[in-house]
Amino acid sequence: MNIHTSRRAFLSGLIVAVALPGLARAQQKSGAAAFFNELPEGSGEMSANAFIRVAPDNTVTVLIKHIEFGQGPYTGLTTLVAEEMDADWSQMRAAAAPADVEKYANTAFGMQGTGGSTAMANSFMQMRKAGAGARAMLIAAAAERFGVAADEITIDKGIVSAGDQSATFGELAEAASQQTAPEDPPVKEPDQFKLIGTDLPKVDSSAKTDGSAQFTLDVYRDGMLTAVVAHPPKFGAKVASFDDSAALQVSGVQKVAQVPTGVAVYADNTYAALKGRDALEIEWDEAEAETRSSDAMIEEWTTAAKAGGKWEVTNTGDVEAALEGSEIVEATYVFPYLAHTPMEPLDAVVELRDGEAEVWMGSQMQTGDQGTIAKVLGVENVRLHTMLAGGSFGRRATPDSHFAAEAAEVAKANGKGAVKLMWTREDDVQGGYYRPLTVHHMRAALDDQGGIKAWDHGIAAQSVVMGTPFEAMLQGGPDFTAFEGANELHYATANHRLRWAQMESPVSTLWWRSVGHTHTGYAVECFIDELLEKAGKDPIEGRLALMGDDHPRERAVLERVAEMADQSGDYGYGVAVVKSFGSYVAQIAEIEDRGGIPHVRRVWCAVDCGLAVNPNVVRAQMEGGIGYGLSAALYSEVTLDEGGLIRQQNWDSYRILRIPEMPAIEVAIIPSAEAPTGVGEPGTPPIAPAIANAWRRMTGNAYRRLPIIPVA
Repeated sequence: MNIHTSRRAFLSGLIVAVALPGLARAQQKSGAAAFFNELPEGSGEMSANAFIRVAPDNTVTVLIKHIEFGQGPYTGLTTLVAEEMDADWSQMRAAAAPADVEKYANTAFGMQGTGGSTAMANSFMQMRKAGAGARAMLIAAAAERFGVAADEITIDKGIVSAGDQSATFGELAEAASQQTAPEDPPVKEPDQFKLIGTDLPKVDSSAKTDGSAQFTLDVYRDGMLTAVVAHPPKFGAKVASFDDSAALQVSGVQKVAQVPTGVAVYADNTYAALKGRDALEIEWDEAEAETRSSDAMIEEWTTAAKAGGKWEVTNTGDVEAALEGSEIVEATYVFPYLAHTPMEPLDAVVELRDGEAEVWMGSQMQTGDQGTIAKVLGVENVRLHTMLAGGSFGRRATPDSHFAAEAAEVAKANGKGAVKLMWTREDDVQGGYYRPLTVHHMRAALDDQGGIKAWDHGIAAQSVVMGTPFEAMLQGGPDFTAFEGANELHYATANHRLRWAQMESPVSTLWWRSVGHTHTGYAVECFIDELLEKAGKDPIEGRLALMGDDHPRERAVLERVAEMADQSGDYGYGVAVVKSFGSYVAQIAEIEDRGGIPHVRRVWCAVDCGLAVNPNVVRAQMEGGIGYGLSAALYSEVTLDEGGLIRQQNWDSYRILRIPEMPAIEVAIIPSAEAPTGVGEPGTPPIAPAIANAWRRMTGNAYRRLPIIPVA
């Protein structure tokens, strides 16, 4: 049986699976949408459509339906609008759109949310059409004012002209708002682009630099309390009883209440709330807690990976027959639990009033978060403000909206008024959601020419999706996020089998930047490198030969990165090629041996993401993805000790890359006329196998268990 399920196809039906509570649906047609989309009478502004506002001061504000947590949708989507309007970049602004699934659904998901590196891909034509429609309305207004035909009007850098007459967008805004928006306005041909494809500065950099940008932490409401929650020390444990007498004696602590996820402490400020939490005495019921250590789990997972599990994802040819009588190459790769650790820990403000609530949070899945909050609070209206967020890497997109639910439960337990719920980094590292602990076991045999005669691959991991509201989308099939990237190889083999063993644990798991590709990319690219070395093949020429002519885009990035890389130094060099989320990335790492551990000096990266709307953002995402992947490859892991306690707490023990450790990076973007794909995640998967391959070829020692340098 072969199962070919793309993540996009999976997500495309989420609107079916994530049924919104009726209260939230009612709200989405009124509260938030009305707040943002209906301009005050006499404002002089132009509301061209759900995405574009033109103000009398000549600024153009683009409402962005995706959260901005550093990946660049504010700039990228604003570029599309500016291009079609022929606006001047200096007049462009970006702001968060309201939570409104009818207007702002991710076209890849069917609900409002950000993930899977889809922000640009799903908005590409939508935002261009929006810009073209606004342009047509401005032209119609100008034609009336100038007394000329519309086809005599031109627009250049925000100036609308006909002969010796001209006007700015702002001067035309009020009249343009009276024009009828075209239903299907034409967009530019690629050879007419002036902004798309150029390096434009990010629209949100100045505000983030001067401190005027508003994050959830900056939200203060009258009478607002700050709350922290004492969570169980082990996954699966629950509150048995608690004594809050000492906590209530802490100056500033106002209240203590049990909530479904633990015990909440409410105080005048964060410091008092934390001190109050420290003073709590809690008895935990650990009857259903995870008590196995990571080592014990790895042993179980390894046995399961070798056995293969019940899910046969791919089976072409006859693997067992091809392996029989052949020299078999085997390898087992172990990947630990990983936390996301965004720079800004989770936080939210919920203000509860009669029959309504207002919420401020860095929401990555607005539709799910809004519906969850409405259901918990049982209110008619939930007005959700999507705030800027300091990173996510998947952390803010839990299928069960657990943080939104906890924020609502904390607010509900407090009653009317505003509460800011704060998580510390220790809360997140010790009780958050992790990339699943995963073990791969691989076997292969080569033919006489060094080709791959058989490829047998077993994966053992927990499911991210099963047991969540998204499970219905699997339609009884396996969770493809556990094996994506391993089921369709870009290397030729006539006999290919992939099996997944679903493992069980109360440890909560979640997609982590690039999801399954982060471990499948490592296992596939390290194993193929070992096979090529055994066959006496060059790592680049050998890969190209196995790709043949069936994978032109993988070939193109590999050939480009090989041209870029200067491999003449007295160092180790390793290569990897991974396709994820529709983008193709090849990287070559240069490393040196520093006391028996690899130090990464330089990285060359070639990416094909279709049309690069803003190359500056593409390069930044590749660089950031490489840095993030280096942290996981070299240092990061979450470890359960015997009994189930988490060993790591913060960045001292959950080590990430330090700034001086960042290698020099050179990025090349493959020119393309294809529609744009994502760049938020695809830069991460290739770096770890590139390092490992460089080290193995330099020293003869293979890294088959990450991280390379365990810290705690």
